[in-house]
Amino acid sequence: MPNSPGRRKHVTLKDVAEVAGVSKATASLVLSNNPRISDATRLRVLEAVEALGYVYNQRAASLRTQRSFTIGLIVTDVLNPYSAELTSGAESALAEHDYSLVLATTDDDLEKQSRIIQTMLERDVDGLILGPVAGTTAASLQAIMGHCALVLTNPYYEDLAADCVGMDDENGTRWAVRHLIQQGRRRIAFVGGYPTSSTRQRRLYSYRETLKAHGITFDPALCVDSPVTRRGGYDAAHQLLRMKQPPSAAYCYSDVIAFGVMLGLRAAGLEAGADFAVIGFDNVPEASLWHPSLTTVSADPRGLGEQAAQLMLRRIWTPDAPIQRAIMPSRLIVRDSTAALIEEPR
Repeated sequence: MPNSPGRRKHVTLKDVAEVAGVSKATASLVLSNNPRISDATRLRVLEAVEALGYVYNQRAASLRTQRSFTIGLIVTDVLNPYSAELTSGAESALAEHDYSLVLATTDDDLEKQSRIIQTMLERDVDGLILGPVAGTTAASLQAIMGHCALVLTNPYYEDLAADCVGMDDENGTRWAVRHLIQQGRRRIAFVGGYPTSSTRQRRLYSYRETLKAHGITFDPALCVDSPVTRRGGYDAAHQLLRMKQPPSAAYCYSDVIAFGVMLGLRAAGLEAGADFAVIGFDNVPEASLWHPSLTTVSADPRGLGEQAAQLMLRRIWTPDAPIQRAIMPSRLIVRDSTAALIEEPR
C-alpha cells in the first residue's frame, strides 16, 4: 500500500517542481545543467531536491530528452602527455554539466578511426570530439554530423562547416626556429611526426619558410620523420649525428620526441643546451622538470581540451548556433635546452 507506515513515498520530479514553484520542464532543465536557467531558479530547484531527497534518474532523462549525456573523445595516442592533458581538460569541462566522456585512440590508423566512430555512433553518443588522422575526408566528417554533434581538434578542414579548435602551428614554429637562428645556428633539424600528418606538414612548411627568410638553404636530409615517442626521438638523434655534417640543433614535432632526442644526445656523449640545442612543442608538465629543462612552444593542451568541450556543449544546447573556429595562441618558453650561443660557419 502506497501510504502504509514505514514505507517512504517515492519522490518525483513533479514533487520537486511543486516545492520549487516552477514547471516540471524547468526543474528538468536545472537538473540537466542547462545554462539558460537563472541562478535564482536553479537555487530554488536544487534546494527542493535536497529537502525532498530526490534522486535524479539519468536513464529516464536520456529517454525523455533523447540524449545519452555522453561525449566521445578520439585521440591518436593516450600515452602521449599532450593527449592526456587534452583529455583531462575536456573531461573536467564536461563533468561540470554532468556529461560523461568515452575515450578511444586511433594510433594514427584511418581504418581503426572508422571502426571507433561507428562504435560510438551505435552507442548514441551526443557528440564526438575528434582529432582526425591523415586521410580523413571532409565527406566522412560531414556524415558524422548527420548523427551527432562534432568538434574537431584540427581546424584545417576549411570547406567543412564544423566547430573546431586547434593550435597556432605556424607562428609557434616560426618563433622556435628563429630563436635557434638568433643563437647562431644554421644546421637546424626538423625531427619527428608522421609524414602524412597535416599538423606536421604545417609545421614543416613554417620551418622551411623561416629558414628561407633568414637566408638558410633548406636541406631535406635534416628532416627526419618518426613515431611520436621517446624512442622515435632517440633513433632520430642517432640518425642525425651520423651525418657527415650533423646539425647543431633540432626543432621537434613534440615534447615527447624532444625528450627522446635529448636521451639520444646523452647516449652519444653530448648534452642538450651545452653541445646541441633542442626545442619541443606542447609544453607538457614534464618539460619544465626534465634535465636540462626543455625549451618548447606552449600550446596549452589542457585549455584546448576545455575549449573543445565548451564548443561541444554549445553545439548540443544550441544546434543552430554559428560555427566557431578557435585557434589557441602559442608562445615560446625558453629554458635550458637552448642555453648555449654558438657561431656556425655560413
